[in-house]
Amino acid sequence: MEDDKSISLLQSSSEIETQTQKRTGTLWSAVAHIITGVIGSGVLSLAWSLAQLGWIAGPLTMLIFAFITLLSAYLLCNCYRSPDPEFGPLRNASYLHAVRFYLGETSAWICGFFVHINLYGIGIAYTITSAISIRAIQESNCYHNQGNQSAPCNFGNTYYMLIFGFVQIFMSQIPNMHDIKWVSIGAATMSFTYSLIVLGLGMSHVIGNGIIKGSIKGVPTTSVMEKVWLVAQGLGDIAFAYPYSLILIEIQDTLKSPPSENETMKKASTISLAITTLFYLLCGGFGYAAFGVDTPGNLMTGLNEPYWLIDFANVCIVLHLVGGYQVFSQPLFAGVDRWVAQKFPDNEFIHKSHTLKLPLLPYLRVNLFRVCIRTTYVASTTILAIVFPYFNQVLGILGALMFWPLSIYFPVEMYLKQRNIEAWTGRWIALRTFTYVCLVVTLFALSGSIQGVVTAKLIS
Repeated sequence: MEDDKSISLLQSSSEIETQTQKRTGTLWSAVAHIITGVIGSGVLSLAWSLAQLGWIAGPLTMLIFAFITLLSAYLLCNCYRSPDPEFGPLRNASYLHAVRFYLGETSAWICGFFVHINLYGIGIAYTITSAISIRAIQESNCYHNQGNQSAPCNFGNTYYMLIFGFVQIFMSQIPNMHDIKWVSIGAATMSFTYSLIVLGLGMSHVIGNGIIKGSIKGVPTTSVMEKVWLVAQGLGDIAFAYPYSLILIEIQDTLKSPPSENETMKKASTISLAITTLFYLLCGGFGYAAFGVDTPGNLMTGLNEPYWLIDFANVCIVLHLVGGYQVFSQPLFAGVDRWVAQKFPDNEFIHKSHTLKLPLLPYLRVNLFRVCIRTTYVASTTILAIVFPYFNQVLGILGALMFWPLSIYFPVEMYLKQRNIEAWTGRWIALRTFTYVCLVVTLFALSGSIQGVVTAKLIS
């Protein structure tokens, strides 16, 4: 039985090897993919997170999460190629394939649950954030035209979520991860642009105020429990802003070799996390310094002038989220495509593509099964975003759900298995301690974020 299982796994990996398209990715395309995946809606909540944690605990927490994410990335990079004495190193084309090869089918099913829940949840979070940014453009113009910051310039989110969902229905027809390099590069450029604008506006506010707001203890509260819940939400938001474990191996699978994909991916991870951590510290720090106890949950909603620059920054955010939605959705789409293709190898509806010609566009190949499945997926994320439009709380829940299982538990378990580390050795004890400490932090962040969603829903 065990031999049959091993053969099945090797055959699965071998099929991946032969079916995967030619790899042309480079160090810098990997950096673009990572930055697109990491710097997203999470950066907008970091100033609020710092406000909950204070000037010492806040930046220190960001650095700790950056270190943990880099350690996780290094462990996962080593899992891309699986050694086999007969066929040589075999590629694992996805996070799930790596878990299945090293830890078995049961672990793969559990991992798959968390992977797909988080990919799906990120789609919801990006839909919420895009609506907030589009609404912020309209509000900024309204305040500017009225010439009064207290003018009645309040707009809803639903209409803008529907617009974002409509755009994603078309974007989701891009066949696979290999075909969205241009999307990632454009989205990464947008993320740099709006991060720099947020940083510049935060600095200008601090200079204009003439003081650095905030305190070591963070935002004061009326009770200890209220502070505990807010700190938990802040931890969840920071956790959401960092990990990209669930798309790391998919990105690594786009890289050409030589040099080895492992070497290139480690360099790309180090460069990307260094850049994003610097942005996070500067954007979050200047945002908190500018607003202090009044730091908004989404930093862009607290900025109104110069309105044209705010508008431009929000446009960049929306464009980045359009690309980021695809970076996180494509692995899920690919998993569905592979599973259905294996289940129904002769079904014409699933496998046949049709040529479509639209004005001013090149010929497009459209698969009707892909249109139906991906349209349903986008519609469902849009509906849930409309029902639960709570920015900070949703990010906190997703961050907690993603952080421990995908960035800590499975990478550590695969490393222990790969290196054959014996139980109760020094390295085994250290890694197990690391895993359980992170679990406690994750449960704390998750509980606070769930409490925040419940409270927000009751208030609304």
